[in-house]
Amino acid sequence: MARDGSGESKETEMLVRRLVKETHITEKEARDLVELIGTDWASLVREARFLKDRH
Repeated sequence: MARDGSGESKETEMLVRRLVKETHITEKEARDLVELIGTDWASLVREARFLKDRH
């Protein structure tokens, strides 16, 4: 897997950006979700929407 300077994979970076764009959560929230949940898109979107509704 390709890594950037932070040690994060390019795939993870793309996933975080997509999650931010599609669910309107912060980049930090998206990174935290990916770290906690992994890369399952349906689970990430569900949790991101839950976070968004709490704000």
